[in-house]
Amino acid sequence: MIAISIVDDEKELRESIATFLDGSPGFRCVSSYSNAAAALAALPKDKPDVVLMDINMTGMDGIECVERLKTIAPEMLIVMLTVYEDTDKIFKALSAGASGYLLKRSSPAKLLEALKEVRAGGSPMSSSIARKVVASFRKAATVAEKQTHLSPREQAVLDCLAKGLTYKQIADQLEISIDTIRTYLRRIYEKFHVQSRTEAVAKYLKQ
Repeated sequence: MIAISIVDDEKELRESIATFLDGSPGFRCVSSYSNAAAALAALPKDKPDVVLMDINMTGMDGIECVERLKTIAPEMLIVMLTVYEDTDKIFKALSAGASGYLLKRSSPAKLLEALKEVRAGGSPMSSSIARKVVASFRKAATVAEKQTHLSPREQAVLDCLAKGLTYKQIADQLEISIDTIRTYLRRIYEKFHVQSRTEAVAKYLKQ
C-alpha cells in the first residue's frame, strides 16, 4: 500500500485525487493540505510514502515547501503536480529536491504509474517535461563545449605557459607579438571563466 499526501490549494482537485487514490488498489490518501505552511508542519508526522505537491499556492509556494521539507525529512519523496511547464520552474523544483514532475493534465493511469515509479526509486516526469529537461542539458553541454573549445593558436599559447615560458619566449617560439599573446589570453580567460594565467593553466591541465 502506497500512502499519499496531497498539497494543493484547489479543494475540488484535492478531493478528486484523494477519492481516486482511495479507490485504486494499492493506494491510499493519508492526508491533504490546502497550503504549504500547513503541509510543512504536518507532513513529517504523517510520513507519507509520496507527496503530490502543487507549485502555485497562496503564501509559500510548492518549490520552497519542497526545499524546507527535504531539510526536515530528506528521505521524503515528493512529486510536483502542476500546470507549469517552463524550464525555470522545472529545474528549481528538481534542485529543491523533488523526485518527479507531472502535469495536472496527466491521465489517472499515468499518475498511478508515476507514484509506483517514484516509490521504486525512479524519477517520473510527464513526457513533455522530460523532453524539456533533455533539451536543456543538451543546450548546456553545447554552450560549455563552445566556451572551452580552444583554437590551435590558443592551445599553443597555453602549452607554452604550462611549460613556464615567458611572453617573450612564447612570442619568439610562435613567431607572434606579445600583444597578440595578450589577445589570445583574453579569449582564453573568457572561455575558461578565469582571471589569471595561473588559473587558466591549472584549468587547462585538468582537462
